[in-house]
Amino acid sequence: MSPDLNPTPGRRNNSASLRRAISILLQLGESTDGTGYSLAELSRELDLNKSTLLRLLQPLLEARLVEHPPSGRYRLGWRMAQLGRAYLAGLDLPRSMHDVLLKLAAQTRETVHLVIADFPNIVYIHKVDTPHPVRMFSRIGNSAPAYCTSVGKAMLAHAAPETVDLVIANGMPAHTPRTITTAEQLRAALSEIRQQGYAVDDIEHEEGIRCVAAPVFDHAEACTTAISVSAPADRLPAEHLPKLAPLVIAAANEISTRLGAIR
Repeated sequence: MSPDLNPTPGRRNNSASLRRAISILLQLGESTDGTGYSLAELSRELDLNKSTLLRLLQPLLEARLVEHPPSGRYRLGWRMAQLGRAYLAGLDLPRSMHDVLLKLAAQTRETVHLVIADFPNIVYIHKVDTPHPVRMFSRIGNSAPAYCTSVGKAMLAHAAPETVDLVIANGMPAHTPRTITTAEQLRAALSEIRQQGYAVDDIEHEEGIRCVAAPVFDHAEACTTAISVSAPADRLPAEHLPKLAPLVIAAANEISTRLGAIR
C-alpha cells in the first residue's frame, strides 16, 4: 500500500486530486518487475473507485507518466525515467546527503565518513567530525585500502568476484596485527558481511581505531558508496558495535533510497 496521501484538514495547499494522483504513481512504483497493475488491483490497493481512478489516470497517461500497454495493465511511463535521470544528474552526493550524515553523527557522537570505491582503494569524499576533542585523523580526498577498512569491505561484499580478485591481487599487507591478510580470510569476512548487513574494521587499518560501515546502493542496485562511524577503540568497545550497526544501516538505507535503490 502506498503512503497515506489523504489531505490534512485545515491545510490550504492540499489538493485531494493531486495527492491521489501522486499515490497512483507511488503505487505503480511498487511494481519492480514491470508487470504493473490492473485497474481492479489499483482500485483495491488505493481504496479508490474505478471511475475516480480513470479520471486521475487520464492526465498521467497524457503526460506519459503512466503507460497502458495492450496487456491492459498500468505501469510507469517513460517520462518517469526521464525525470529520474534529471534528478540523478543534478545530485551532488556529499551536499545532498549531508543531513543524513549529520543526523548519524548526532546520534552516535562520533566521526561519520562517506566514501566511494576506487578499487583496490576507497576514497573519503565527505566527513562529519565528532564533538569529542580526541578525533581520528582523516582528510577528504585521502584514500585507503579496501580490504582492511570497514567501508571497503562493506562495498566489496556486494562487488563482482573479479573486483574482489583485483583487490586480493593488489596485495594485502598487514597494517596492524589484526589486519586480514589472506584471500580466504577476506572472502569469509565478505560472506559474513553480506549476511549481517554491515562491516567492521576492528583495529585493522589504524592502531586504536574501530569503525562500523554499511553499504549504499544506487538506482541500478550497484554498491560503490558506503558510510561509516569511526572512533577510538577505547571509546567504541567491540561489544558496542552490534548496537551501533542498526543506526549506520538505517542511514545508509536512507541514502540508498534517495539514489533510487529499491531494497
